[in-house]
Amino acid sequence: MQPTQHEKAAAFRALHEGEPFVIPNPWDAGSAVVFAALGFKALASTSSGFAFTLGRSDGHVTLDELAEHAAALDRATPLPVTMDLEHGYGAAPEDAAGAITRAAEAGAVGGSIEDNDPQTGIYDFEHAVERVAAAVETARGLDFPFTLTARAENHIRGNPDLGDTIARLQAFERVGADVLYAPGLRTGHDIRAVTDAVSKPVNVLALAGLTVGEIVDAGGQRISVGGGLTWVAVRAMAAAAEEIRDTGDLSSLTGPGPIREWLGG
Repeated sequence: MQPTQHEKAAAFRALHEGEPFVIPNPWDAGSAVVFAALGFKALASTSSGFAFTLGRSDGHVTLDELAEHAAALDRATPLPVTMDLEHGYGAAPEDAAGAITRAAEAGAVGGSIEDNDPQTGIYDFEHAVERVAAAVETARGLDFPFTLTARAENHIRGNPDLGDTIARLQAFERVGADVLYAPGLRTGHDIRAVTDAVSKPVNVLALAGLTVGEIVDAGGQRISVGGGLTWVAVRAMAAAAEEIRDTGDLSSLTGPGPIREWLGG
């Protein structure tokens, strides 16, 4: 039997109060089921991975489509789901707040809000804080403990200003964000600078130049992979297809592996 949304929310909140953990990022219901079968304790959506399933690039998904995706991920496993809500699907604080409402209605128990607009770039400091504050207010109005993650996007948007990133995360913490996230930090030194500057749990984006141990040693509490596992799967598929196209070699078609076990029989 599926846990209730309240139970999932409590379990997700408890993860942030325990040992550091890895949260994988499924791009569809099938990948969510596999990650659950492999023993992970929670799931986080990936905006780029989901957009790929629709044949689009990141940033070209609607809020309605995102809500349907959230519901599909929530139904697929008993695990808590937190959603990548991008910039909240609009620049205004009420847009960020509305995205929280839609995610919660779809079954998610957490969500992240970015401080970057895909058209105009990084929001100015005060506006970014206002948007997080509005999202926090909406999250607090729900009847379960929705975990709100506030993201400072500098390091993946061409502005690797660690001082500004830390100032933004500190401001997001002051207005009530539950988790803080600066994707794109590439060294243990930078991760430690962030974790030392705030008191809330910090999510760190896994990158090929880092290890889980290094991130944990630097104070990271939650480690996500973004679209990384999506692209591992897509690259493997493309490589096999190219081999078939170019050489006629079908040896890569080795069958589904333990898919029946993953899917529960």
